[in-house]
Amino acid sequence: MPEKVYIKNKPATFEYAIEDRLTAGIVLTGSEIKSVRNGKVSFNDSYCFFDHGELWIKSLHISEYVNAGYAGHDPVRERKLLLNKRELNKWATRVKEKGLTIVPLAVFINDAGYAKVEIGLGKGKKLHDKRDSIKERDVQKEIKRHMNRY
Repeated sequence: MPEKVYIKNKPATFEYAIEDRLTAGIVLTGSEIKSVRNGKVSFNDSYCFFDHGELWIKSLHISEYVNAGYAGHDPVRERKLLLNKRELNKWATRVKEKGLTIVPLAVFINDAGYAKVEIGLGKGKKLHDKRDSIKERDVQKEIKRHMNRY
Protein backbone atom coordinates (compact mmCIF):
# COMPACT_ATOMS: atom_id res chain seq x y z
CA MET A 1 0.00 0.00 0.00
CA PRO A 2 1.41 3.42 -0.93
CA GLU A 3 2.34 5.96 1.68
CA LYS A 4 -0.38 8.41 2.76
CA VAL A 5 -0.21 11.86 1.17
CA TYR A 6 -1.21 14.80 3.39
CA ILE A 7 0.24 18.21 2.48
CA LYS A 8 -0.62 20.91 5.00
CA ASN A 9 -0.75 24.70 4.51
CA LYS A 10 0.93 25.75 7.77
CA PRO A 11 0.87 29.54 7.24
CA ALA A 12 -2.91 29.50 6.74
CA THR A 13 -3.70 28.74 10.38
CA PHE A 14 -1.21 31.41 11.45
CA GLU A 15 -2.59 34.11 9.12
CA TYR A 16 -6.31 33.29 9.54
CA ALA A 17 -8.65 32.42 12.37
CA ILE A 18 -10.46 29.41 10.88
CA GLU A 19 -14.17 29.36 11.74
CA ASP A 20 -15.40 26.43 9.64
CA ARG A 21 -13.83 23.59 7.63
CA LEU A 22 -14.95 21.49 4.67
CA THR A 23 -13.46 18.77 2.52
CA ALA A 24 -13.91 19.27 -1.21
CA GLY A 25 -12.98 17.26 -4.26
CA ILE A 26 -10.72 18.86 -6.83
CA VAL A 27 -10.76 18.48 -10.61
CA LEU A 28 -7.27 17.43 -11.76
CA THR A 29 -5.69 16.14 -14.94
CA GLY A 30 -3.66 12.93 -15.11
CA SER A 31 -0.25 14.54 -14.70
CA GLU A 32 -1.53 16.70 -11.81
CA ILE A 33 -2.77 13.74 -9.76
CA LYS A 34 0.59 12.02 -10.22
CA SER A 35 2.38 15.12 -8.94
CA VAL A 36 0.03 15.30 -5.94
CA ARG A 37 0.77 11.65 -5.15
CA ASN A 38 4.48 12.56 -5.23
CA GLY A 39 3.83 15.45 -2.79
CA LYS A 40 4.72 18.23 -5.24
CA VAL A 41 2.17 20.83 -4.04
CA SER A 42 2.79 24.39 -2.83
CA PHE A 43 0.22 26.72 -1.26
CA ASN A 44 2.01 30.05 -1.79
CA ASP A 45 -0.69 32.77 -1.80
CA SER A 46 -3.44 30.34 -2.81
CA TYR A 47 -7.06 31.16 -2.13
CA CYS A 48 -10.57 30.17 -3.23
CA PHE A 49 -13.16 32.31 -5.00
CA PHE A 50 -16.68 31.99 -6.39
CA ASP A 51 -17.36 32.32 -10.11
CA HIS A 52 -20.88 31.78 -11.49
CA GLY A 53 -21.93 29.73 -8.47
CA GLU A 54 -18.87 27.47 -8.57
CA LEU A 55 -15.90 27.43 -6.19
CA TRP A 56 -12.42 27.66 -7.74
CA ILE A 57 -8.95 27.54 -6.24
CA LYS A 58 -6.32 29.94 -7.53
CA SER A 59 -2.50 29.92 -7.24
CA LEU A 60 -2.26 26.36 -5.95
CA HIS A 61 1.06 25.29 -7.45
CA ILE A 62 1.18 21.63 -8.51
CA SER A 63 4.57 20.94 -10.09
CA GLU A 64 4.76 19.40 -13.53
CA TYR A 65 5.08 15.63 -13.58
CA VAL A 66 8.51 14.67 -14.94
CA ASN A 67 7.28 11.83 -17.19
CA ALA A 68 4.19 13.63 -18.51
CA GLY A 69 5.58 14.30 -21.98
CA TYR A 70 3.19 16.24 -24.20
CA ALA A 71 0.30 15.77 -21.74
CA GLY A 72 1.75 18.15 -19.14
CA HIS A 73 -0.20 20.82 -17.31
CA ASP A 74 0.04 24.47 -16.28
CA PRO A 75 1.33 24.40 -12.67
CA VAL A 76 -0.73 27.35 -11.40
CA ARG A 77 -3.96 27.07 -13.36
CA GLU A 78 -7.32 27.64 -11.68
CA ARG A 79 -8.90 24.37 -10.54
CA LYS A 80 -12.54 23.70 -9.80
CA LEU A 81 -13.57 22.45 -6.36
CA LEU A 82 -16.43 19.97 -6.05
CA LEU A 83 -19.01 20.66 -3.33
CA ASN A 84 -22.74 20.19 -2.88
CA LYS A 85 -24.94 23.07 -4.03
CA ARG A 86 -26.20 23.56 -0.47
CA GLU A 87 -22.65 23.89 0.88
CA LEU A 88 -21.69 26.28 -1.92
CA ASN A 89 -24.68 28.53 -1.25
CA LYS A 90 -24.07 28.53 2.52
CA TRP A 91 -20.41 29.52 2.18
CA ALA A 92 -21.13 32.07 -0.57
CA THR A 93 -23.55 33.94 1.70
CA ARG A 94 -21.12 33.83 4.64
CA VAL A 95 -18.27 35.20 2.49
CA LYS A 96 -20.44 38.05 1.20
CA GLU A 97 -21.89 39.00 4.60
CA LYS A 98 -18.97 38.97 6.98
CA GLY A 99 -15.99 39.63 4.73
CA LEU A 100 -14.52 36.20 5.36
CA THR A 101 -12.23 34.41 2.93
CA ILE A 102 -11.85 30.77 1.91
CA VAL A 103 -8.32 29.38 2.19
CA PRO A 104 -7.01 25.91 1.36
CA LEU A 105 -5.69 24.19 4.48
CA ALA A 106 -4.48 20.84 3.12
CA VAL A 107 -4.35 18.59 0.07
CA PHE A 108 -4.56 14.85 0.59
CA ILE A 109 -5.41 11.55 -1.09
CA ASN A 110 -8.35 9.77 0.56
CA ASP A 111 -8.74 6.02 1.03
CA ALA A 112 -10.46 5.65 -2.35
CA GLY A 113 -7.48 7.28 -4.09
CA TYR A 114 -9.14 10.63 -4.89
CA ALA A 115 -7.43 13.97 -4.33
CA LYS A 116 -9.25 16.15 -1.80
CA VAL A 117 -8.71 19.67 -0.53
CA GLU A 118 -9.53 20.74 3.01
CA ILE A 119 -10.72 24.33 2.88
CA GLY A 120 -11.43 26.69 5.73
CA LEU A 121 -13.58 29.76 6.15
CA GLY A 122 -11.23 32.19 7.82
CA LYS A 123 -10.98 35.74 9.02
CA GLY A 124 -7.61 37.49 8.81
CA LYS A 125 -5.76 37.82 12.10
CA LYS A 126 -4.41 41.11 13.37
CA LEU A 127 -0.80 41.47 14.52
CA HIS A 128 -1.65 41.04 18.21
CA ASP A 129 -3.57 37.85 17.43
CA LYS A 130 -0.52 36.45 15.67
CA ARG A 131 1.63 37.29 18.69
CA ASP A 132 -0.84 35.45 20.92
CA SER A 133 -0.58 32.42 18.64
CA ILE A 134 3.22 32.47 18.91
CA LYS A 135 3.06 32.73 22.72
CA GLU A 136 0.58 29.87 22.94
CA ARG A 137 2.71 27.69 20.68
CA ASP A 138 5.82 28.39 22.81
CA VAL A 139 3.95 27.54 26.01
CA GLN A 140 2.76 24.24 24.51
CA LYS A 141 6.34 23.38 23.49
CA GLU A 142 7.58 24.16 27.02
CA ILE A 143 4.86 22.01 28.60
CA LYS A 144 5.68 19.15 26.27
CA ARG A 145 9.38 19.46 27.03
CA HIS A 146 8.75 19.28 30.79
CA MET A 147 6.33 16.36 30.42
CA ASN A 148 8.95 14.37 28.48
CA ARG A 149 11.46 14.74 31.32
CA TYR A 150 9.22 12.93 33.82
